[in-house]
Amino acid sequence: MSHDTARAPHWPGYAEVHRVTTLLRRESVGGMLLVVAALIAIVWANSPASDVYFALRDIRVGYEPWHLELSLGAWAADGLLAVFFFLVGLELKREIVSGSLRRLDTAIVPVTAAFAGVAVPALIYVAIVHTQPSLLAGWAIPTATDIAFAVAVLAIVGSHLPGPLRIFLLTLAVVDDLIAIAIIAIFYTSDISLLPLAVSAAIIALYGVIAHRGRAWFARNGGAAWVVLLPIGFAAWAFLHASGVHATIAGVALAFTIPVAPSRRQPVHRGMDLAEQFEHRFRPLSAGIAVPVFAFFAAGVSVGGGEGLVRAITDPVTIGVVAGLVLGKPLGILLGVRLLTLVTKVRLDPALKWIDLAGVGLLAGIGFTVSLLIAELSFPEGSVHTDDAKIAIMAASLLASVLASTVLLVRNRRYKQLALAEAVDADGDDIPDVYQQPRRADTN
Repeated sequence: MSHDTARAPHWPGYAEVHRVTTLLRRESVGGMLLVVAALIAIVWANSPASDVYFALRDIRVGYEPWHLELSLGAWAADGLLAVFFFLVGLELKREIVSGSLRRLDTAIVPVTAAFAGVAVPALIYVAIVHTQPSLLAGWAIPTATDIAFAVAVLAIVGSHLPGPLRIFLLTLAVVDDLIAIAIIAIFYTSDISLLPLAVSAAIIALYGVIAHRGRAWFARNGGAAWVVLLPIGFAAWAFLHASGVHATIAGVALAFTIPVAPSRRQPVHRGMDLAEQFEHRFRPLSAGIAVPVFAFFAAGVSVGGGEGLVRAITDPVTIGVVAGLVLGKPLGILLGVRLLTLVTKVRLDPALKWIDLAGVGLLAGIGFTVSLLIAELSFPEGSVHTDDAKIAIMAASLLASVLASTVLLVRNRRYKQLALAEAVDADGDDIPDVYQQPRRADTN
């Protein structure tokens, strides 16, 4: 099915915009933009012009009577990141309705791996910081996997890895995001105002009714969602923000109301799978603007020279986050899957090897976007532990990506060799003539 059933427009500059949005839909491009934005923030925050960076991040805009006078950094974390969570919600719903999470026998392995991959890093963090109770609030920082970053690395280094391995990572990361959303909603929400929460829920319900009733119209008209659904979605986000619940949850809630085709094996009627079309349309906005801008404002940490770097390295928060992401994630994923196969009749897909799962486990240690968000929620504003946690997240994500790439590149080379060998066996024409000719007897 075409992602966009509407006739392609021909306004001036459309071709250029189309090329850019097509580029932004590539997983590797989104990951690179995320890294570039974070690097710019780190360099700027530690340069002689650092005051300009922090002044920019702290500029407040918005309407105070609606509780919307926020700093640019808060707008990025609470507002723009809701776009990212909207896409996460769309992917979650599609996987639950028609994808790998639809059947228990195919979902149980990555779901178990996801839960174990959250529990073990949290336990490692708690074990390291338990002597300082004030630091326990950061237990969830090393539990999240950055799905965009992890999939981008896999796309770069895993051209010949088995298809089930990528599905395993996607399912694991999607469930991991769902757990992270639940953690934010339950553990990082303090005072809740029931009236704004009820109004937000009513608006979300209205959003869903309109999306279902007009799904064919929204599918045919690419700009209709921006004109009709975006203002309603913004109102739901604003009331949820006023209620005290972290506003990014609105993105997931709104996404769950979008209609999804019941099964990918069934013929999809025009406009039926609106979730797929919305994911296609809005991914460039998330990958090109929302996530990089959030990373730019969240990753800017002033290290404070050599003395500050030593303090950050020796902070139990830093040690706990790095150990949780780099060691806890792969250990939890492997232990979870191993225990599942030992105590039940569930078996791994024959195409998956334990060394491949170890590589994916290391890849899951990339905890960039959601981990940065949880770090900002874990400690009081202005706490040095927030900055130390961010430094740890970026260092751990870099280390995890390097280790995972090393393992997966070796495995990718192995699978490439096997594929070439199978191709040679299947087609004798691919075998050089020297190998096809019978060997002549040695006349000497």
